[in-house]
Amino acid sequence: MSPQTVEARIASFAQLDARTLHDLLRLRVDVFVVEQRCPYPELDGRDVEPGTRHVWLTRAADGGRRAGGDAENAGDGRGDGNGEAESYGGVVAYLRILADPDGLARIGRVVVAPGARGGGHAGRLMAEALAAVGDRPCALEAQSHLVGFYARHGFAVSGPEYVEDGIPHTPMRRQPAPTDAPEGTEN
Repeated sequence: MSPQTVEARIASFAQLDARTLHDLLRLRVDVFVVEQRCPYPELDGRDVEPGTRHVWLTRAADGGRRAGGDAENAGDGRGDGNGEAESYGGVVAYLRILADPDGLARIGRVVVAPGARGGGHAGRLMAEALAAVGDRPCALEAQSHLVGFYARHGFAVSGPEYVEDGIPHTPMRRQPAPTDAPEGTEN
């Protein structure tokens, strides 16, 4: 089978069609609640906030379904047939960006489909998210074993490690790159 293209998508809640929302939430629940055995309220109300952006990578062969697209004519939504993103409608990775009231972008719910792990999707997903965040400061609560991954994307530890739902986490923050001072000013 020939390799398939993975495309990045970003949408607000209002822009998500029902099938895409289902596929994104199913991936999150399957990994965070079932695989990681963390029975917590995954649907926390923040997905629907106007400033929240959902970012995901999807197989181009998923029938062309896009946020707000025609789900009835989008194929069977069963991934690409080779086990990657199976049952997630072609979704291979996902995260959400929350807009905190103070202007901070907060990345969370970072997940890669079990069959798609090891393919570099998490790195691409983070690059897409950080492009969307732009020059705003950004924070996340990293599972502690992934601190090195996030450090490679410019995040630094910003507080002590803590345990949530039985999993060690570490708060991290990424400041925007400093800009050059305008001419005639000192740094």
